[in-house]
Amino acid sequence: MSPLHAFLLGVLEGLTEFLPVSSTGHLFLLGLWLGHEDEATKALDIVMQLGAVIAVVVYYRARLGSIVRGVVKRDPASLRLLLALLIGFFPAALAGLAFHKRIKATLMSAYPIAGALIVGGIVMIAIESYRSRRGEEGLNGLEHITPKRALIIGVSQCFSLWPGASRSMSTIVGGQLSGLSTATAAEFSFLLAIPTLGAATVFDLIKHGHEIMAAPGGTIALAISMGVSFLVALLVIAGFISYLKRFGLAPFGWYRIVLGLLVIVLVLRSASRA
Repeated sequence: MSPLHAFLLGVLEGLTEFLPVSSTGHLFLLGLWLGHEDEATKALDIVMQLGAVIAVVVYYRARLGSIVRGVVKRDPASLRLLLALLIGFFPAALAGLAFHKRIKATLMSAYPIAGALIVGGIVMIAIESYRSRRGEEGLNGLEHITPKRALIIGVSQCFSLWPGASRSMSTIVGGQLSGLSTATAAEFSFLLAIPTLGAATVFDLIKHGHEIMAAPGGTIALAISMGVSFLVALLVIAGFISYLKRFGLAPFGWYRIVLGLLVIVLVLRSASRA
């Protein structure tokens, strides 16, 4: 992999990891366009998520420090938030361990990804429209994330195992369905990314790290993609919540539908030429 390709992957990962548009789907489609179909590159797509995880840690360092200090001092609010993060993490972690190979074998292709993009877009638009008609804005503040709401979000995150569905979309929608505001659901989604993406990164690094390092230019590609994804993700996190407060999820929903339909058209056109 050339440094330019690693840079492009890093930019795309940083842009899409925390937006509800599916980083996995976008990276898969970019990989097809660039001709990257080897196992080392597929593993790189996951391992470089560590850059985005570090961006969350840096951006929320003050809050994370407060949580850690609160847990040490047995502060009830900090303990509740830590419990909520653990509850939100485990459903997708267990489902991922159980179905990872099957999902990779059956859903990691253009049509399932396009379908996930379209279905996710429709869901986002429908929920935004429903909440708007009823005048529901949801509860603001992480203190409103109870174990029950965390479980709803955690179960919703399982749908992100379908490539193209988006972890961000699944958790934010789960938060909305549990009664949270879109901004609060997004903030919890960011924090939940730390254990979720962190665990996925460590798992793939242990399993496929040697393939990345052994590939020509693998170490340099990993360093470039992680560094770029960190910087871009940091910028995205800073602006995403304020954007949601103004425009909501609907614009991302329409984008997903258009992209999904475009993928289907391009695949059909490519098949007709073969």
